[in-house]
Amino acid sequence: MIVLKKQPKKDFIILNITDPQLGDPEWAEGHSNRKILEYTVAELIQRTQPDLITVSGDLAWAGYNHAYIMFANLLEKFGIPWAPVWGNHDNQNGAEHIEYVIEKYSAYPHFLYEKGDPALGNGNYVICIEEEGKTVEALIMMDSHDKAPYVDAEGNEQQAWAKLLPEQISWYKEQVELIKARGCTDSTLILHIPIYAYLTASQAAYKDGLELSKVSLEESYDGRCWKDGYTDSVGVQHEGIACYPAEDGVFTAIQESGITKRVIAGHDHVNNFMIRHEGIQLIYALKTGEGCYWEPTLNGGTVLKVNENGVYEVKHEYVDVSHIK
Repeated sequence: MIVLKKQPKKDFIILNITDPQLGDPEWAEGHSNRKILEYTVAELIQRTQPDLITVSGDLAWAGYNHAYIMFANLLEKFGIPWAPVWGNHDNQNGAEHIEYVIEKYSAYPHFLYEKGDPALGNGNYVICIEEEGKTVEALIMMDSHDKAPYVDAEGNEQQAWAKLLPEQISWYKEQVELIKARGCTDSTLILHIPIYAYLTASQAAYKDGLELSKVSLEESYDGRCWKDGYTDSVGVQHEGIACYPAEDGVFTAIQESGITKRVIAGHDHVNNFMIRHEGIQLIYALKTGEGCYWEPTLNGGTVLKVNENGVYEVKHEYVDVSHIK
């Protein structure tokens, strides 16, 4: 476990960014995508003054080694601890690529990371935020891999977006018990590919008959699009939910944990809903920058505020980049 100290009577601020995903050519001096990402990150840090930056995957594209270094240089210059999980595009060139990036990143003094058991992927680890000897919040960082085999209703085998392995769910349960033993009653699971419960939560929360791709951000915040029981939800779903297409067992494990109150995922760049479903808040992190694809109005980061009882507020921090050419 990694332990970070929280100052008493002062919020500990976590800034999550997701899917920056620039390739080597986009890091060229003067490229608009580079300028957008650099401005967005700098603006988020200036506004929120975070104690920790987490990155929920797709830091770049596997194979674009220069892009990984440039992204690390961007974060490192702020002097703030930063901790990633890997996304499908980070994983798509296999374990050797991840090992290469980790070797480079390990030279950065503010890089936080533990590889964990290689049988479970790379980067399953826990960050504990501690105040006066007690863990007040734990971040459970998990590798959601890339693709996994799936047999559809017609018996056809295909490749689907990956899910957490059964062995990872067992690891998660073990970590929960260790976290509880530290006196912690609140934790957050951070991964890249959303778990299956994001799909069931969306189906339960949005009003029937909506064309979700056309629901505006304003409508999502004023409550017009939500069913009764879900009116504390916010955010849009402008694309399909790219999770493993069958029940994965993760949501049940989270509910049984008693302490994991929220999940943060990236992956789907133009979804940013926060839905509290059956007691658990399922959060799409707000996309950071133009990399791969985006909607300019859905640009920024996601902020978690931690007090002596754990996370008490999660909100998206939107950054306008319309002035950047």
